[in-house]
Amino acid sequence: MSRFFAGGSSDSETESSEEELYSESEEEKSEEELSEEEEEEESTEEDESEIESSDEDDAHGFLKAGAKGSASRFLRGEESDESDEDESKRVVKSAKDKRLEEIDTIIRTIENAKKINDWVHISNEFDKLNKIIAKASQQGDTPKLYIKAIAELEDFMNETIKTEKDSKKKMNATNARALNSIKQRIKKNNRQYEDVIAKFRADPDGFLLEVEEILEPVSQVKMRKGAEFEAAAAAIRIGAAATAEDTSDAAFSTIGRGGRTITITPESIFKQLRAILEARGKKNTDKAEQIRNMEKMLDVAATIYQKIRVLLVLIATRFDLSTSTASFMPVSQWKSAQEEIIKLLEILEQNALYIVQEDAEDIDEDEEEPVPKDNKPLKIFGSVISLVERLDDEFTRSLQNIDPHTPEYIDRLKEESVLYSTIIRSQVYFERAKLDSSVSRVLVRRLELLYYKPEQLILSVEKLTWSTLPSSLESEITPYSEDEDASRLINAICVKLYNQDNRLYRTRAMLCHVYHHALHNRYFHARDLLLMSHLQATIHTADISTQILYNRTLVQVGLCAFREAMISESQQALQEICGTGRVKELLAQGIQMQRYAQTSPEQEKIERQRQIPFHMHINLELLECVYLTSSMLLEIPFMAQSGSSPDAKKKTISKPFRRMLDYHERQVFTGPPENTRDHIMQASKALATGDWAKARELIRAIKIWDLIPGTDKIKEMLGEKIQDEGLRTYLFTYGQFYETLSIASLASMFDMSEGKATALVSKMISNNDVAAALDQKTNAIAFIPGVEYSRLQNLALALSDKAVQLIDSYKYR
Repeated sequence: MSRFFAGGSSDSETESSEEELYSESEEEKSEEELSEEEEEEESTEEDESEIESSDEDDAHGFLKAGAKGSASRFLRGEESDESDEDESKRVVKSAKDKRLEEIDTIIRTIENAKKINDWVHISNEFDKLNKIIAKASQQGDTPKLYIKAIAELEDFMNETIKTEKDSKKKMNATNARALNSIKQRIKKNNRQYEDVIAKFRADPDGFLLEVEEILEPVSQVKMRKGAEFEAAAAAIRIGAAATAEDTSDAAFSTIGRGGRTITITPESIFKQLRAILEARGKKNTDKAEQIRNMEKMLDVAATIYQKIRVLLVLIATRFDLSTSTASFMPVSQWKSAQEEIIKLLEILEQNALYIVQEDAEDIDEDEEEPVPKDNKPLKIFGSVISLVERLDDEFTRSLQNIDPHTPEYIDRLKEESVLYSTIIRSQVYFERAKLDSSVSRVLVRRLELLYYKPEQLILSVEKLTWSTLPSSLESEITPYSEDEDASRLINAICVKLYNQDNRLYRTRAMLCHVYHHALHNRYFHARDLLLMSHLQATIHTADISTQILYNRTLVQVGLCAFREAMISESQQALQEICGTGRVKELLAQGIQMQRYAQTSPEQEKIERQRQIPFHMHINLELLECVYLTSSMLLEIPFMAQSGSSPDAKKKTISKPFRRMLDYHERQVFTGPPENTRDHIMQASKALATGDWAKARELIRAIKIWDLIPGTDKIKEMLGEKIQDEGLRTYLFTYGQFYETLSIASLASMFDMSEGKATALVSKMISNNDVAAALDQKTNAIAFIPGVEYSRLQNLALALSDKAVQLIDSYKYR
């Protein structure tokens, strides 16, 4: 093992070696002076480092390891060829000395800026100084140079402000803004050092002459024998245990950096919270340790205000554990955060004079702990709704990342009832506190947990949730009753959101309302509400998540129209989504890889974050089946009506369906249908030839219909539609070969009543789809000859049109 590794083998050793880099001067030794005695010493030091490593956990921060001698040998520089002949001593500055020099340089710069009253420069240098001090404070005590500098800077600032008020000539605007900006920062910063600053002001010279206490780590003492080291470590462990036993119920002690014991009492809670908030977001911050300390603070907190402040910081710190967007918050931490939010709401419910509000003023907690006065509520700066929203977001993110085909996903989904209960409880609190903005935000979250669920499930969730809440809690917006109606609940939430000012919330409420109507087969309510909102014209300006919700709503409206036997309306609604070939992407149910798409990893990561949880998915196979079936019932009669017209291929109702049908017809051999597409394509070919019975059997044989409620009703409806469209297709295809056609024979051919056949033919005649007339005496269809062009006539007309275009093109050359 090299001297470097012998000198420090643990993390604590690395910290101490960086802290106390090394003596200012050190005698250089040549390689000839390294005797066997030093090698034995080196091996002894290696044994010591192994002992230190094994006892590191037991010492728990009280021991700072590092072999000073071997570290010095490692950092000893080599002599250069151009060095002087006399053996001069090389000065190696420690990290502490370098930091002190840097602090001294900045303080000198501030002093120079004070001479010319340059507060812009002072502000910048003051920020730099505090950053360096933050690092220095982690390794030890605050330098006295810094205490002197900030005390004098505060005095100079107060003197400048007083002079500025009395002076007729004001400083320039930039300098004045810098002075106002730094004023609050200096006051806030100096509160942390009030005792030390007071000591300095009482005796400046004596303060600077005092020798700073240096706590030499035990591991710095060079122990020649392992037994002595073990004895010291054991003594420290016993001392630590004794300290832990002596702590009282009203306070607790934690071990900070450098092995220093920090005792927290109810009086020091705010100071410790301020330190945690300042360390939030910085590197090398032990968040788990902060959470453990705040959990103990919550037990120590003696007043309502202290408990509220600790809970607000504690919950926010728990959410900081999941900083990566690619992962989700640990379930145990999520449950703890949820329980603490409930605890916070309980405190606020029981103490109505304490209100947590986003626009509350920041309270100075150092002077005196605030309490409500004269029955006026005390407004505490914070945001309960932000915590609830983050809880919901983390729950959704966990569902996005867990494999939906595992029991873990089901177990996680069970926690949704707990989340819903938290949302309702927070809604009741916001209503009582008259926080209208928070009420709107929490109602949106509640609505988005309900809108896609069937009514029976909504009623079950409501009943379970209200049974777990205290009976004293009541909501004015959505009061609960035993005969609750799910549609009435959704309507009450949406109406409240329609009447607030936020446009985004109104849009999302409208889409959720339409989705809920469509899910429960209220097609005309859903259609009218969607058309009334005019969202079709403005949805492209909305954010991505709202556009996804719009796509889901549009698809659900199309499925609703299909269930209600409105085939044309269903096809039109689904065409916008299914006709693009990017159904997965538009519904946020997966990332569809394009052949020549160049998607960056960052873009793909963003798209994955937008995916909706699996239990909210719309079945894509069912969606495709509905779209293709609707297209078949519209496209096949249209193709027969167009016949051999040259423009027949230009006019299409559904291009995806037409492409699939053309591909299927080009196949030399077609086997039995294997999937949904094969069933629909073969049914289309049978329907085009007038074999409606075969088409009906093929469509009914599709197994995906079992996923729709009322399967038998859907299959019966499809059979009737195929009969009707089969009759129309037959008349379009073979009508030119008839002079008259009996209604009775036509009805028997398609297994329908004569009245229904007469109604279909009459509609075709009135729409000028066929050139015919109904003869009521003979009960037959009389076709008018010469009106419909034959195939030869259509081709001749097309040829003449092209010849005219060719002649015209030559004229203009």
